[in-house]
Amino acid sequence: MPESVLLRLLAEAPLAVRMVLCRDRILPEAVVDAVIQHPDTRTRSFFARNPHADPAQRVRLVDDPEWLVRAHLAEGPKVAAPARPRPLPDEAAVHMISTYDDELLGGLFHQQISAGLRRSMATHPAAKVRRWGLGAWTSLSADTRAALLADPDAEIREAAQRHVRCEDPTWVESTLPDRTCHARTDLLLHRPLTRAVVEGVLSRPAGEEDKAMIAVNPTLPPDTVVLLAADPDPEVRARIAQRTDLGPAERRTLMTDPDPDVRLAVSLHPALSEEERARIDYQVPIDHFFVHHPAPEAPRDPRAVRRDALSRHPLLRRRAARDHLLTPDLVARLASDDDLGVRVLLAQNHPDAPASLLLRSFLEYTGPERSHLTTRPNFPTDGLAVFADHEDPEVRTLAARAPETEPTTVARLTQDPDPAVRAAAARHPNLPQPRLAALLDDEELAHHAAANAALPPDTIRRLIQTGGRRARPPE
Repeated sequence: MPESVLLRLLAEAPLAVRMVLCRDRILPEAVVDAVIQHPDTRTRSFFARNPHADPAQRVRLVDDPEWLVRAHLAEGPKVAAPARPRPLPDEAAVHMISTYDDELLGGLFHQQISAGLRRSMATHPAAKVRRWGLGAWTSLSADTRAALLADPDAEIREAAQRHVRCEDPTWVESTLPDRTCHARTDLLLHRPLTRAVVEGVLSRPAGEEDKAMIAVNPTLPPDTVVLLAADPDPEVRARIAQRTDLGPAERRTLMTDPDPDVRLAVSLHPALSEEERARIDYQVPIDHFFVHHPAPEAPRDPRAVRRDALSRHPLLRRRAARDHLLTPDLVARLASDDDLGVRVLLAQNHPDAPASLLLRSFLEYTGPERSHLTTRPNFPTDGLAVFADHEDPEVRTLAARAPETEPTTVARLTQDPDPAVRAAAARHPNLPQPRLAALLDDEELAHHAAANAALPPDTIRRLIQTGGRRARPPE
């Protein structure tokens, strides 16, 4: 759409039009300038949450005089899971943390902080930023922890002391609730446990999940690990089977456990050889969801990733397929894996997943986040017109992505039984002009048709002049 038309819409169009204009599309720099200076608070706030705009453009609103605009900037764009908004420039995020009221920094603001800034927060010169850095206490170095405990800011010192207290098993014992609740769950799962707490769980559990919770606690005494490896509850045994400190005798016993979940859990133990895994009678679940996993703050050891990728165990190969840093040879190997989960997880997570794999995964996988595959960098557009008559409506929408889809086919898809197919077809630039004009008067599809790149300039001008009420020329 011409820049002059966008500027006119920004100046004259109703609020609903300005919302779509400022929130739902990429804008030329001149239009961004006009949005930043627009007198209407809501119009500026729409742009503050635009997922298509460069974060460097959105942070031009960082000191907007209206709290609503600043709040929307801090909350960030609404993006469909599993995507996350692009991070704000570090200096802008620091400025917001340092100057905004805490109530404006709730919600999803943390998702707009870059990984680099998160790693440096605990040693940042600004006290309010260091307070945010305390959240990574368990991964901080001893020197950084000591500095925070002696920080000139009293709130930081107190918060650091609370973290230290949580690492004291005696304090954990003194504060452990005697009933099932979130606090008890956190303490039993993650905090250091005294022998008295462990014995209390074994003899007088507050809930039926207590033993399963301490089974994954890293401070569990070795003799208790041995004891729980023979527990009557298969859930407890399955959790014990995942412990890296599980002894060889316990591993051998659990390899032939009567419960299939326990055998599957121990089959993934890092101490086992490929030959030992092969002797276990495990079954790989076929009903798992294969979705996007954000890259971890600290990358996995490349040797461990390669070992998993070359394993004969499908679940280990699935673990490797989630790694965003896989080398090209492993990408090629896993892209042709015979396990659906391996292929789809690679497609969902690796930035260089090949186009053929992305399309194959979309056609074969029907679980959650299937549509995320179409947002991957290499997802193809050419050759998708052949899916216009596919029985699966999600696959039929692919035809609306293909530039070669015939106009008659696009027109037919605007009458498809599925609303998502109809909407996608209404936006296709090959849609015949008579049908496009008709859809501008269609209550359901007018919004999508108005976003069609093939909309003639005179129709756009007429829609602007009539406030969207007239798409056709007067009789």
